[in-house]
Amino acid sequence: MSVWPAWEVREGEHTTRWFDVRLTFADGAGVEALAMVSGHSVCVEDVRARPALSLEDLALFADWIEGPLARACGAEDEPAAGVLPGAGERRTRVVGPQGPVGRRFVAREYRAAQEEGADPVLAVMCATGYSRRGALRVIGRARDAGLLTPRHTRR
Repeated sequence: MSVWPAWEVREGEHTTRWFDVRLTFADGAGVEALAMVSGHSVCVEDVRARPALSLEDLALFADWIEGPLARACGAEDEPAAGVLPGAGERRTRVVGPQGPVGRRFVAREYRAAQEEGADPVLAVMCATGYSRRGALRVIGRARDAGLLTPRHTRR
């Protein structure tokens, strides 16, 4: 992984920095991004990937670049909780909850999002790390187990 400073803007004591980030895999796949670091927050402003990233990989991208960005900013980084793929390694995917415990977890997240007026499918995606299709699949399993009400009533 490569991280290069792109530019920096100073306003009084506040500094905002932009970095070009490049991640290249042994199989020829690659990701390029423009990341902005300001205070204690990071914003990924642009991502280009060849081939396209899945939603799961895009969600993990922040974990992949956290350590290298911290080092580029001069911070002492802690061991990352995510996985940073190195040369020759494949991208890893988040494994969501499985079995009866997983179905109860999915149902709980789904209902909590409904009560808050949020998108329940998106809430399950965020909680499990699954793509939209994967989240819909585990939601369906929770429905089949009787943990969620049926989606449609047939007439």
